[in-house]
Amino acid sequence: MAYEVFAQVYDALTRNVDYPARAAYLDKLIRRYGNGGGIVLDLACGTGSLTVELDRLGYDMIGVDKSEAMLMQAQEKNLRLGKSILYLCQGMEELDLYGTVDAVVCVLDSVNHVTDRALLQRAFDRVALFLHPEGVFVFDVNTAYKGREVLGDNAFVYDCDEVFCAWQNRWVENVLTTQVTLDFFLPLEDGCYERVGEEFEERVYPQEVLETMLAESGLRVEAVFGEDSFAPPGEQEQRLIYIAKKQTG
Repeated sequence: MAYEVFAQVYDALTRNVDYPARAAYLDKLIRRYGNGGGIVLDLACGTGSLTVELDRLGYDMIGVDKSEAMLMQAQEKNLRLGKSILYLCQGMEELDLYGTVDAVVCVLDSVNHVTDRALLQRAFDRVALFLHPEGVFVFDVNTAYKGREVLGDNAFVYDCDEVFCAWQNRWVENVLTTQVTLDFFLPLEDGCYERVGEEFEERVYPQEVLETMLAESGLRVEAVFGEDSFAPPGEQEQRLIYIAKKQTG
């Protein structure tokens, strides 16, 4: 999926995301578990909304995403806000930086969007390669509970000025994936609408699988929390927060 149309309307469809609060939470995790350094990579940064908020907290930010359309929106934010954040067009598994970073964050289900385990393993390998030995990797994942009980075989409708979006899901239990079909209705100048469709999948990775993959990349899990908290996950947790560090010695 190239996210061509999704990129144009992504910010409108995610207005419910409190990016300043999310950045503040990540800042606490980086300070608690990391080395206190200032270079942070926002992996799968999308349109750069979170990248900007972390920049405002004083971090030297790098944003990476595989979608040129998403990065065009991020660069427009750079111009509009007078920022000079470096954005690179790369897939997670192709990550290639100029040096090490003090922290890597990868949030809002980006790991779930990598449905090929081999590609995700390579992405973890690349994160480990460019992470400072005392740095920290923070990422979130949707849970099987969310995939099964919340997303499920349900449909959602988003109606805002920029777009009308019909969102339909299909949960596939045997492979723990959610198949997502999006229909965007974009308003035209003559009062009509243009309909554009996009599709993608999200995959749930059980905790034991993720911990094994991280270990294979030389990363050690320091903690797993419930969403936006410092508490252990509950049985009906929809999103888990992982904190990992590079194994040394």
